[in-house]
Amino acid sequence: MMKKHWWKILGVLLVLYSIIVGMLVPLKPGILLMTPNKAQAGETITAQIVGYNTRYTQSEVPIRAWLKLDSAHTLAARRVEVLDDRHLRAEFDLPRLLPSPKKVVEFSLILDHSKDGASVYPEAVFVVQDSIDAAAGARLWVNTPIQDLHHRTGMAFPFLNILNETIRNTYYHVPFWFAMFIILTAAVVMSFQYLRTFDPDYDRKASALTSVGLLFGLIGILTGAIWAKNTWGAYWSFDVKQNTTAIALLIYAAYFVLRDSFDDPEKKARISGVYNIFAFATLVPLLYVIPKLADSLHPGSGGNIPIGSLDLDSTMRLVFYPAIVGWTLIGVWIAQLNLRVKRLKDYLWDKD
Repeated sequence: MMKKHWWKILGVLLVLYSIIVGMLVPLKPGILLMTPNKAQAGETITAQIVGYNTRYTQSEVPIRAWLKLDSAHTLAARRVEVLDDRHLRAEFDLPRLLPSPKKVVEFSLILDHSKDGASVYPEAVFVVQDSIDAAAGARLWVNTPIQDLHHRTGMAFPFLNILNETIRNTYYHVPFWFAMFIILTAAVVMSFQYLRTFDPDYDRKASALTSVGLLFGLIGILTGAIWAKNTWGAYWSFDVKQNTTAIALLIYAAYFVLRDSFDDPEKKARISGVYNIFAFATLVPLLYVIPKLADSLHPGSGGNIPIGSLDLDSTMRLVFYPAIVGWTLIGVWIAQLNLRVKRLKDYLWDKD
């Protein structure tokens, strides 16, 4: 019995693992906020810094802070004062000319803590310079290189600004889409097989798999809407990725409407098989091609960095990939149960 159902047990264990580990492993310390976020060249900034999961009071050595323009131009804080575990005050003396031809220059904030490790806050402050002379600014600039940074020990997920704790949705929202695509791929293969052999069991398999694929797609779009609310400010912002995904799911929903409109089993199976191939042919352009050609807030679309290049570090992969495998196996299991029901219904129908 165990040998026959090992993949079901594996699927359940992987899903449980991804849920438990994905929710319990803490995020790395990070920087939530720095104020002020605007400054004038030539003045001293007194920055108020708010941390996340930080232990500023427990540093074994003085905390260091830098404003970073680029790899060749960094400015160390003149003074860093620890207020409590989550709050710092840092002072930076900005030169009157900056080594940049831009009127407004963007700096990132970097902190180094002996226990929390290094933290980065991109676009921390925008500095306005009245006079622009990049060459003179380069001569005036006193570079303080960033070196000997500390590293946090122990398992933790990356802290990313804006995402914060919602980064955990990576283990649920994204795997559902992967599992959906795998299952719908299997479904279209079954449709091809039916049109090649006209074996009704292939049609049942295609229908069972497609129903699970649609279910996973609906869960994916629901978890995506919740994520969007926390990061973009609205459940549905009519982003191109959201719109094309909704269209793709509606196309697949129409598959079942089409099936229910025919009484003749053979006609239902033939037309459903052709339509399933059409639906799958639209899936790739709608989900992966069109969003890349238009402006989009979604990672991997509209020129945004796709998930995996920055968001997915080695620690997250330990949860992300098992979640994909686990939900795919669970989906196949659900489809198998659905297939049994369809076979039983057809058997009882033929018997009558």
